Amino acid sequence: MIESFFANGHAADLVLAVLALEAAWLKVRGWSIAKIIGLVGPAVFIVLALRAALVGAGWEWVAILLALSFPLHLLDLRERLADKD
Repeated sequence: MIESFFANGHAADLVLAVLALEAAWLKVRGWSIAKIIGLVGPAVFIVLALRAALVGAGWEWVAILLALSFPLHLLDLRERLADKD
């Protein structure tokens, strides 16, 4: 049972649901959409890459999803550095 939970990608789905709850909680707490996307976005793409790998998607999908996390990480860094000024 646990093996199939991972093999069919549901473990990643659970993490994505938790990330969605975190994003909603941050929005309720008054965070801007840009800050939420910068914080949660990279994790979403990394977990999507994990899900793709778990379900046997091609390496191209895993690589694309991982690469898409980088610009959002840079957005997060820009937001954090701007807050320090």
